[in-house]
Amino acid sequence: MARPGFTPDPALYPFESRWFDHPIGPVHYLDEGEGPPLLLLHGNPTWSFLYRGIVIRLRKHFRCVAPDLPGFGLSARPSAYGYTPGDHARVVGDLVRHLDLRGLTIMGQDWGGPIGLRVAADERPRMRALVMGNTWFWPSEGRAMNAFGYVMGSAPVQSLLRSRAVFVDRLLPLGVLHPLAPEVLDHYRQPQVEALGREGAAEFARQVMAARPWLSDLEDDVERVLSDLPLLLTWGTRDPLFPVSLIDRFRVVFDRVSVERLEARHFIQEDAPAEISRAIAAFLDPATANPGPANV
Repeated sequence: MARPGFTPDPALYPFESRWFDHPIGPVHYLDEGEGPPLLLLHGNPTWSFLYRGIVIRLRKHFRCVAPDLPGFGLSARPSAYGYTPGDHARVVGDLVRHLDLRGLTIMGQDWGGPIGLRVAADERPRMRALVMGNTWFWPSEGRAMNAFGYVMGSAPVQSLLRSRAVFVDRLLPLGVLHPLAPEVLDHYRQPQVEALGREGAAEFARQVMAARPWLSDLEDDVERVLSDLPLLLTWGTRDPLFPVSLIDRFRVVFDRVSVERLEARHFIQEDAPAEISRAIAAFLDPATANPGPANV
């Protein structure tokens, strides 16, 4: 079972690694702190490293669980695995049941949003609240998103994505307002050095269009099962693929929506970890609304 051959720098990633022995292979995750559980789900091309600044700030008051989806971060790169959002949602659901998380808040960004909402709908009795940022839960629409999906799913681009770490080298730097330090960018690049480490990122890109039926089913279930859950939107206002107008799509479905607008691009956890942490703390427990500074 292929696994990445690198070790994160503890100065940047000062956490204890844990492993979930799943049938598809070892799934890496963080489980830091005590208190109400907060499940933090990454998208493409990131991993739990994305949430380091939030985990550092919130683990004093919350149990922060942040997995690496199969094919990402330190998790296994199984060859007999689809790497679709549906596949990932099943694995994350298995982890939630394995850890028996109850009174759960799920945060999702990018593909972590629809994956997290799928898990929330499937595990509704366990749920307390939702935090979503620069994400979606419906079949792709709009000129920018559809163009992105068609281009990323084309055969030439798919071949390129599987041969090089394009998302990390080209698109990740464009998705942040503040340039990433070389050592931070390297922590995103290292999991994709080997070919199997690029499979998940390439398939996520293809799934923007290919997952339309799955997203359509998810949209129905979100409206049917999750609309009464309190929702916090932590939204980067400088993201061209996920403009602030999408906030209204969430407001139509959810009964109780709070919004924290961020001076951030797509990867909000890199641009605004302190602001996100304060917003989550105030949303879930006002007594912890100032979780304190962090050096990460």
